[in-house]
Amino acid sequence: MSIAIDIRFIDKDDLAGIIPLLRLLNPDIPDAELWARLEQMKLHNYQCVGAFDGDSLIGISGIWILHKIYTGKHIELDNVCILPEFRGKGIGENLVSWILDYAKNQGCQSAELNCYLGNKKGQEFWQNQGFEAVGYHYIQKMN
Repeated sequence: MSIAIDIRFIDKDDLAGIIPLLRLLNPDIPDAELWARLEQMKLHNYQCVGAFDGDSLIGISGIWILHKIYTGKHIELDNVCILPEFRGKGIGENLVSWILDYAKNQGCQSAELNCYLGNKKGQEFWQNQGFEAVGYHYIQKMN
């Protein structure tokens, strides 16, 4: 089955629509907290790209264009998610391709992302997209 999808930026005023997809990746974070974090992220260069089947949002990726010493100007993909019933249909690959083309047009030298250690399917997907695991991402939560 072939699905014609439209990939485009989601207007910052319409970001509430991404909460159901964010919840799939972050089930332990309440919706109010997800929204509060999005509100803060909007102030710091955050954008969200959506994959649409007609008017239905079926996939997302947050993106940030950043500069770091080890990678220069790059794009970071964040909370990439395709609705489960649409996975395995090439939508994720199309979304990533769209984002990488955008990044090249913005003068980015590379792309990076985080993928949880337990997400084996995600790791396989990213490797198939040409990404290479180069280290560990550590976090320390502050109480």
